[in-house]
Amino acid sequence: MAKLSVRDLNVSGKRVFMRVDYNVPMEEKDGKMVINDTTRIKETLPTLRLLLGNGARLVLAAHLGRPDGKREPSMSLAPVAAKLGEMLGQPVGFLEECVGAKAEAAVAALGNGQALLLENVRYHAEEENNDPVFSAQLARLADVYVNDAFGAAHRAHASTSGVARIVHAWGGPCAAGLLMERELKFLGDELDRPARPFVVILGGAKVSDKIKVIDRLLEKADTILIGGAMAYTFKLAHGGKTGKSLVEKDHTGTALAAEAKAKERKVQFCLPSDTVIADLKDTGKLNKKGRPVFEPINPRVISGDIPDDAEGFDIGPATAQAYAAIIQGAKTILWNGPMGMFEDKRFAEGTNAVAQAVVSATQQHGAKSIIGGGDSVKAINKAGLGDKVTFASTGGGASLEFLEGIPLPGVVCLDDK
Repeated sequence: MAKLSVRDLNVSGKRVFMRVDYNVPMEEKDGKMVINDTTRIKETLPTLRLLLGNGARLVLAAHLGRPDGKREPSMSLAPVAAKLGEMLGQPVGFLEECVGAKAEAAVAALGNGQALLLENVRYHAEEENNDPVFSAQLARLADVYVNDAFGAAHRAHASTSGVARIVHAWGGPCAAGLLMERELKFLGDELDRPARPFVVILGGAKVSDKIKVIDRLLEKADTILIGGAMAYTFKLAHGGKTGKSLVEKDHTGTALAAEAKAKERKVQFCLPSDTVIADLKDTGKLNKKGRPVFEPINPRVISGDIPDDAEGFDIGPATAQAYAAIIQGAKTILWNGPMGMFEDKRFAEGTNAVAQAVVSATQQHGAKSIIGGGDSVKAINKAGLGDKVTFASTGGGASLEFLEGIPLPGVVCLDDK
């Protein structure tokens, strides 16, 4: 899947319209919106520095949150422009518009090696509708199109797809940024030809969310390790009791079919042998959806059925130890989804044990470790180990769809090499 790269471009004096993923977590403090995590900004810096160093007139486009086509002040990208300038070490202009005469004038005023961040493209409903008129308005700001927003590449929106098609029709190049290149390399090329043994670790809440990934990876993996709440659907499928655990009763057949395919293909398919459970105490409070909020109490480890009044929250220590031993022998590792409710330290030990095993296999045995985005990246970062793996994807839904083999609109629209 070799795509045209920013490395291949002559951008001196040219307007480079670059789609970035600056959908960063923010919160209000003292009446101002403050960025909680700058990881997504940091990941774009190598591409920005390459383009600016080569004399590009850089126009950055991004979304933040879901303003539903309206101007929502709490979702403005103004704080991102300020933080980006600080991290980049040079001023980054900010425009309160993303299309129209003001945007065109501001872009025309850019000098070589200067950058400008446009306001949230989702302030316009036409962005998510991939409206051709809106796409054309954005394209008027571009001589060259670059996409470095893998996390948004599964969306066929104006800034991720529509602009590229117009720039391409005009004869302008459409290229992948350095981050996009790394995503395609590790989630694509490296997993298409993995060094063996290839161990896949899958967690998360639902079998239905991961079944297409499981099905595809069964054609490549040597071993698949199952954790998270999805393990309880497998347990139920085998006639076990799952108490109040999150299960998908209508997907027990799906779970058994996955195991049958693994057996047919001689793939080792591992399910937890023990579980950390807890009783549920009614707090008397309601969540945003008006449902009762329960607090887990009395956490303990069991190896059999989960009692009717309890819920499973993590893989148990025996499972964690067994999984770690398998991971230690791997040469390629893909991890997508935590082993339990890692946000609560009482239920984080299984996820942390897997994280430690992945890092050990990487650092001590030379394994190639790929963290497939979303909560697994949050989990390994929370454990303080994010910089000790080979690659951590910036995509959540995009990573999952890419692993399923679904063509991503934001990738398809880029020029092939």
